[in-house]
Amino acid sequence: MLVVEARPVELLWDEVLPIEARLLPADLAVIDRVLDDPTVLAPVAAVWQREAQARGRATAGHGRPTIPMQTYVRLMVVKQRCGWGYERLVREVADSLHLRRFCRIGLGERLPDESTLRKLTRRLGPEVVAEITRAVIAKGVRETRFRARALRVDSTVVEADVRYPTDAGLAGDAVRVLAREGKRAAALLAAGAARVRDRSRAAARRLRELNVALKRRTGDAKDDVLRLTGECGKLATESVRDARRLAERLRASARGRGARAKLAAAARLEQAIERCERVTEQIRKRLAGEPITDRLVSLFDPDARPIRKGKAGKPTEFGSVHQIAEITPHTRAGARGFVLPPATAPGNPHEETLLPATVTELQRLGLTVNEVAVDGGFSVRLTQQLLEPLKPDRVFIAGKRSTAAGAGKRTRDRLASYRTGSEGRISHLKRGYGLKRSRFKGAPATKTWVGWAALAYNLDTYANYAVRDA
Repeated sequence: MLVVEARPVELLWDEVLPIEARLLPADLAVIDRVLDDPTVLAPVAAVWQREAQARGRATAGHGRPTIPMQTYVRLMVVKQRCGWGYERLVREVADSLHLRRFCRIGLGERLPDESTLRKLTRRLGPEVVAEITRAVIAKGVRETRFRARALRVDSTVVEADVRYPTDAGLAGDAVRVLAREGKRAAALLAAGAARVRDRSRAAARRLRELNVALKRRTGDAKDDVLRLTGECGKLATESVRDARRLAERLRASARGRGARAKLAAAARLEQAIERCERVTEQIRKRLAGEPITDRLVSLFDPDARPIRKGKAGKPTEFGSVHQIAEITPHTRAGARGFVLPPATAPGNPHEETLLPATVTELQRLGLTVNEVAVDGGFSVRLTQQLLEPLKPDRVFIAGKRSTAAGAGKRTRDRLASYRTGSEGRISHLKRGYGLKRSRFKGAPATKTWVGWAALAYNLDTYANYAVRDA
């Protein structure tokens, strides 16, 4: 049963508290008023309604009540602004009078369990967060002095929560994962049935030998690394063979009592087998000198990809590309505006691949801009064609002399400086709102993480303009 509104947090003993403890800080007070708007939480109710219709149930009066959505959204905003994990979020909010009042949790109430927040985040997904972000932007344009006049666009890599991948390390992970899943699955079968042999100690021994070989820095070290990598790949291949035999045994015996548990275990095992086979295939291609396309860098986040951006300090990053588009009221130094719901695509997409989604977001919000500034990765002709629906007066592409035609040197310098500010905004989002690394795994979950970062930033931007207008 969906619960949207939270109960008032004023209690009798609030009268004994000092006035400073009863009033929210200026920024939280503005954000609190924004999140009180029913249109902001309407996307949550819409998702619940669609799920209920799909199941043939009513949204009200069926099942246990959820935590209030006003409380959930406020908790997630605090989490993203402060960079806390779920457990620390619950602990810090429980100890703070201001955060309790902001999240609509009374002094005598218990906070939701961290697992409740995790499950709600997975259930709502990225589209709900994007809808809330659009509602906040529309409210900001409607109720503050903000007017969208310029747009700057740049892309960044949001790193996945994985360690630096190596083929031998992935093979070691494959051996360990298959042994763990195989042990769980074998418990559902009779004693003496097929099992997955645990080869993790053999894989770990070869990984230690590989690290020793790398330290030698001699000509023979490369041959030793390839040999040990091949041996790790053979161990993973043998574990895959054992796991496939066990999965077939589970499906063959899935009848009568316990059949559902056996089928679920077989499905989990087959998913692990599919990922581990990709690892063994990558090792085979590497030893054969064949090119590897669509490389897998983690068994636990299969959507993460290696991305080269040409940075000296970090030539290769592992994660996903997201396009950050910021609409601002002017192009002067220090311009701050609203960030549109970031666009993304699988793999390492080109800048122009993501630009149509950004243009669609502006059209969806009914916004137009006079000037657009993008970085040098955009091609001139295609970018101008994609931006035609917005009808901007001027399009500036860094390093391209053919753009901003007819503009004077002062205008070109102003737009060049404005475009550089998009890199500063991305750095701000990475440092202050968790955009550097996604703690969620998988493409949809990473998009959810980035969406919450954009929403938290936009709420702070709204508060900035509201306080300034006051």
